[in-house]
Amino acid sequence: MKSRRALIMLLLSILTGVAAVLLAARWLGEQAASGNTTVVVATRDLDLGQPLQPSMLQEIAWPTGSEPVGAYREAKKLEGRVVRTSIFKGEPVLEPKLAAVGTKGGLDSIIKEGNRAMTVRVNEVVGVAGFLVPGSYVDLLVNVQENRSGGRSGTISKIVLERILVLAVAQEANRDETKPKVVNAVTLEVTPEQAEKIDLARNIGTLSLVLRNQVDLKDATTAGARQEDLLAQEPTPVASAAKAVVARAAPRPVKRTVRAPVAEPSERVEMIRGIQKANSDF
Repeated sequence: MKSRRALIMLLLSILTGVAAVLLAARWLGEQAASGNTTVVVATRDLDLGQPLQPSMLQEIAWPTGSEPVGAYREAKKLEGRVVRTSIFKGEPVLEPKLAAVGTKGGLDSIIKEGNRAMTVRVNEVVGVAGFLVPGSYVDLLVNVQENRSGGRSGTISKIVLERILVLAVAQEANRDETKPKVVNAVTLEVTPEQAEKIDLARNIGTLSLVLRNQVDLKDATTAGARQEDLLAQEPTPVASAAKAVVARAAPRPVKRTVRAPVAEPSERVEMIRGIQKANSDF
């Protein structure tokens, strides 16, 4: 009898423990589910102007309250949207990195509203030795003839535009950083006013590109560089010595003194008359 009661108590303890474990697991699952949400991320690197497809996207768990601004929870809402800036594998797909709804794939779909795309011809030097890639930022430098007061003219180099986004290099809008690539043209994203300045600069002078740091937002306020600024140097000791030698070798003017004419001496005769003596000049 006692053994039967002990067996019943043992079974009840086991059932109670199993129920407690199941309830605890269920509670923990509910807590975990309530503390997470879903965020859509890229399953591979995405390039500019590329339309999104289901195979490029994945929904993953993300802590509730820490979602990035502009993130999506459902991948199906992103089908057909066009990427306007590079997105890397595992990175959340955010609204600011996508082109407007309804745009098709291509370079024109990634241009900001109100901006324009303008192509500038470059060479190996102007193109920063091939280190320009889509997504880089550049400053534009122009070298022109400057008209000055008094009818004089001179050469000046000046930064005219800053922090201009590179949309494409040659005919490629993909960001390939494996090695430098020398190209003959780059496409820039500019405002209409900036496009006018670039067109004027490349027609009246020589245009150069200056690569800058992507996170550098400071303006470069310069007065430009002129020829006299480039050649303005203190005289060297050799130059000073040469000037001294020239100064010593230069002939000095000779001062001539005009003397009064000297009367030529005349003949003198001494005459004695008695006790008187007189001199006569002839």
